[in-house]
Amino acid sequence: MTEKKKILIRIGSLRHGGAEKVLVTFLKNLPETKYEIDLLLNLYSGKYLSEVPSWVNILYLNKGEMITTNRIQDIPRKIYRVLYQNVLKRFPKLLYNGKLNGKKYDIEFAAIHGMRDEILNSPLKNSKKIVWIHNDLSEVKGYTNDEIRKFFGFDKIMVISEKIKATFLNQAQSEAERQKVEKIYNPLDTEEILAKAEQPVLNYNFDITCPTFISVGTVFPQKGFDRLLKVHKRLLDEGFQHKILIVGDGYDFENIKKLKSELGVDNTATMLGFTDNPYPHFKHSDFYILSSRYEGFPTVLFEAITLKKKIIATEVSGAAEMLNGGEIGLIVENSEEGIYNGMKKALESPEYFTTYSENLKEYVMPFGLQNSVDSIMNIIDSL
Repeated sequence: MTEKKKILIRIGSLRHGGAEKVLVTFLKNLPETKYEIDLLLNLYSGKYLSEVPSWVNILYLNKGEMITTNRIQDIPRKIYRVLYQNVLKRFPKLLYNGKLNGKKYDIEFAAIHGMRDEILNSPLKNSKKIVWIHNDLSEVKGYTNDEIRKFFGFDKIMVISEKIKATFLNQAQSEAERQKVEKIYNPLDTEEILAKAEQPVLNYNFDITCPTFISVGTVFPQKGFDRLLKVHKRLLDEGFQHKILIVGDGYDFENIKKLKSELGVDNTATMLGFTDNPYPHFKHSDFYILSSRYEGFPTVLFEAITLKKKIIATEVSGAAEMLNGGEIGLIVENSEEGIYNGMKKALESPEYFTTYSENLKEYVMPFGLQNSVDSIMNIIDSL
């Protein structure tokens, strides 16, 4: 029997983000017999912890919920966490000899781009190193060309869309570097989405007399929920009756909630917070709206496509690829005006979306779960 490959995977936490969900879906579909996996979290928290298979060994630097506020009583804990993590980042041998018991890994895997330096500075010089890029870094503040170049220190750079692939290929300085970049579609479980969508809707009453636009995602500025609410207000003022449902949580939650009240749309826009199962809400909404400023490959569109929703999406990385070049959903300009035009079209001429719905019926997604898992296993096995 061949010896199991020893793999260290690093990620911040298992909170409710796309990259976290994708990682857990990947782990759930791996054969237990083939790999020995240590999953190292900076913070032992998040909704997906319970979904990690029991054979994966979870380790962590700190425990407890993420601290997103600056309340006086939270500051000492926040400072301690930051200092502790920074010390381990600067002196990785402390981490590898301590928490990791001097274990030697065959593969070290940064599950998000933010873990780049932690993996590249590993004291294990013989391990093969992989990074999984979920965002279009050319759009992320602080990622200059020099910063993006540093990723070529990895043996493999897994990217999730054509746009991200192009960003890295543009920075590659040799054929060997170009060969490091591999596009892998995110592993996502269609069967699970369809089954969960059949469950009852919790904490929300749908109004059948009024169209509902749903948007699901972590509440960060990146997701553009501020733009969505401003457009909602503008359309209401023009007499277009409709409702907005935002599902998700994140550090910008209170700011967006405050904006909702300032705009005077508390009766027509609902912020539901995080739910383990947003799919019944998807199913009963009339339109799915992606208002993001930037994305890597918006996983949420995969969910909307699976549930055959009428989709409006800003022109971000991955949107055209996911929506088959605009055949199965409306792609609008990445601006407040673009979102306004898309939503107005949905409210003024709902029949315009019939073609998308027809195209969706016939559409077969190229990104199957097993296909993605096999592709990532092939990369791991080839190193």
